[in-house]
Amino acid sequence: MKLSDREQDGIVILEPKGKIMGGPDATLLNDKLHEIIEAGQKRVVIDLSQVNWMNSTGLGILISTLTTLRNNDGELKLANVTEKIQSLLVITKLAPVFDSFDTIDDAVKAFK
Repeated sequence: MKLSDREQDGIVILEPKGKIMGGPDATLLNDKLHEIIEAGQKRVVIDLSQVNWMNSTGLGILISTLTTLRNNDGELKLANVTEKIQSLLVITKLAPVFDSFDTIDDAVKAFK
């Protein structure tokens, strides 16, 4: 997995690419999240449009990200959730846990 980030309207947009399956991916995302929180940012959107697969460890990373942000008075939104990942969220009954949006702009607007 590769991870890039940018800011839009004061909200951090994380853009992972590839597969989210744990190992170094978990460390990369976790370290980036802690960097964001330490910088005082508490509103994050994860754009999943370039993620072609996620396993249970990847789901754990998303849950951990959501929990860490909420514990620091922040919030997480998902954008561009692919059919495969949406299906995974539905099967695991996690779909209602996450705020999911069709576009990054929709997710950003939901913070306001």
